[in-house]
Amino acid sequence: MNAEIPGLKIIVAAHKPYEMPGDPDYLPVQVGAAGKPPIGYARDDEGENISTRNANWCELTGLYWAWRNVAADAVGLVHYRRHFKGAHGIATGAEIQSALNRCDVILPRKRNYFIETTYSQYAHAHHATDLDVTRQVLAERHPEFLPSFDAAMRSTKGHRFNMMVMKRPMLDAYCTWLFDVLFELEHRLDISDYSPYDARVFGFVAERLLDVWIGESAKRMGLRIAELPVIHLESQHWPKKALAFLKRKIFPKA
Repeated sequence: MNAEIPGLKIIVAAHKPYEMPGDPDYLPVQVGAAGKPPIGYARDDEGENISTRNANWCELTGLYWAWRNVAADAVGLVHYRRHFKGAHGIATGAEIQSALNRCDVILPRKRNYFIETTYSQYAHAHHATDLDVTRQVLAERHPEFLPSFDAAMRSTKGHRFNMMVMKRPMLDAYCTWLFDVLFELEHRLDISDYSPYDARVFGFVAERLLDVWIGESAKRMGLRIAELPVIHLESQHWPKKALAFLKRKIFPKA
């Protein structure tokens, strides 16, 4: 068994005050903090940051901030209402440490859409062009990832929520690749007529890109993955979500 990871910091992305884990391995971070009053958490507009992009990049502004500014041997990202589940509620730092002793990356358990692929589900919920342009970016900048991209798009399962815990070498590799792709996508994609919800496009695309990077890295680096269940601290409104899913399936976006 590997030695315990000496420095673990799990970023909790939040935009408002909320009850936070008391475990010292967790660090609440105010995302999209640029130009906003403090709420008592670390801020993603300090140091090297992309805080002003939060409306379109969601929790990724917190991930970018952590990557660039948090000196820890392993870094994680969770959400104020959504965490990895442990034996007695939110996973403790010790439980995360234990999992990291057996793997390189911790991810939430995959979501299964059953009757939808990753691509078709995204196309029904958002704009298919987002993924089409993403593939073009990969073809030009990272063509070795195209087989993993296509495989991920065809799959009915995927890791969602932009939640992960990664040892530092994996975090550096993932973020270097992810933000290179997304900055180029931002340059090419016209979102001027997107709704405020669809304008969160870079966060949505990143959710799908995680499996692309995981798939290729597993082949190239022998990446070891552990999956943990997710605990939601508020109602998920499943009947409402199911109805919205069916509406999107029957009446897809133009």
